[in-house]
Amino acid sequence: MRAVSPRAWGAPENLVPVEVDRPEPGLTEILVRVHAAGVNPVDWKTRAEGTFGTWGDTPILGYDVSGVVEEVGPGVTLYQPGDAVFGMPRFPEQTGGYAEFVAAPARRFAPKPAGLSHVEAAALPLAALTAWQGLVETAGLRAGQRVLIHAAAGGVGHLAVQIAKAHGAYVIGTAREEKHAFLRGLGADEVIDYTRVDFTEAVRDVDIVLDGVGGAYGARSLEVIRPGGHLVTLPDPGGLPDQDRARELGVHTGWTIVEPDRAGLLEIARLVDEGKLRVEIDTVLPLEEAAKAHARGEQGRTQGKIVLRVA
Repeated sequence: MRAVSPRAWGAPENLVPVEVDRPEPGLTEILVRVHAAGVNPVDWKTRAEGTFGTWGDTPILGYDVSGVVEEVGPGVTLYQPGDAVFGMPRFPEQTGGYAEFVAAPARRFAPKPAGLSHVEAAALPLAALTAWQGLVETAGLRAGQRVLIHAAAGGVGHLAVQIAKAHGAYVIGTAREEKHAFLRGLGADEVIDYTRVDFTEAVRDVDIVLDGVGGAYGARSLEVIRPGGHLVTLPDPGGLPDQDRARELGVHTGWTIVEPDRAGLLEIARLVDEGKLRVEIDTVLPLEEAAKAHARGEQGRTQGKIVLRVA
């Protein structure tokens, strides 16, 4: 089958087309013919250093996939050949989404929402599950709460805005001014241009902060959260603020990393079907141009998601 693999960890140009053996579905696994594969920051960070996840003899990046079931392995009852599915089935182990076929446990997938194309569905799993698990499961999001979302126009951020609004929250997002109209269209109640305004001077009494930036943003965010609130840090544990200061302010903190979750995917699909969640596609490129997709992502100026078209 066709795939894209890094010939060495490093620059985007190291991603090259290769031919590898097609995987076979094992016990409780399905073989999915990949129609589209999502591109995420973890992909280009891994490609640059090779320091995240576990990789096969031929490393193949890509965790998000949407496609059609080609074969079912022994013991599978959820799906039949021809069913359309989406998911991020092996994260952080090698899923191999940048390829024509993926074999993985059946219960790591969910039925693709009928109203979405494969490109749109492939853009959802990792980013939407990150937002869902961070806001709903980790921070216990409830109606009426005030939620601050950093990098609100990005892949995770724009989905988090909609998930928070669907739960009845008051949503504040940080983004450059040119993306404010986009975020207000998604339901954001306030938008702050972080290049011109210090959010710590513009926001107070927040219940939840979803920090997709890291670095100093964690420590600064502590100062705007009310006692008993939550700071959910996404990029890396290095973005966690001083824990003594967090305890002094009565703020719950923690680094969270997304996990494969069929139940979460079903909830996300439900929001899509109800018209409460849509995914913004920034760029679509053919599989063979994965290097261009990574170069685009590394610029840090995307609005929504980057997707590779495979089938």
